[in-house]
Amino acid sequence: MADIVFRSFTRRAGLDHRVASWSAATGDWHVGERADARTLGALARHGYDGERHRARQFTQEDFRVADLVVALDRSHERILLEWARAPGDADKVALLRTFDDIAGDQLDVPDPYYAGPEMFDEVLGMIESACRALFRQLEPAVRQPR
Repeated sequence: MADIVFRSFTRRAGLDHRVASWSAATGDWHVGERADARTLGALARHGYDGERHRARQFTQEDFRVADLVVALDRSHERILLEWARAPGDADKVALLRTFDDIAGDQLDVPDPYYAGPEMFDEVLGMIESACRALFRQLEPAVRQPR
């Protein structure tokens, strides 16, 4: 969800050619699969298209090429920090909701997988708010000519 939402902000601002974004899991159990149907449903209800998304696993190469590595919850953050090898890798890791002032101390995005469909919409709302805040923070730097 987060990658699809964040990309929508860059696209709407006309900056998708200046920002690279991708989604990657810390586990390999769904590699190559589509998103959960409830995820796709929540995205579609809110005007997003997640049909082309396919799961992939995070790699060391992702650390090398990314300026920022965003985790959705503290368990993923811990894993990513354990995987950080090169100097500066750990400094790239941040929780998505830390960018959102309204998140308060609720920094984990809950995994709605074992909840009802309404939880997918609630999680999407959290992700939209946090991605909007992250984009607002990054946009001035992205708009600067190189």
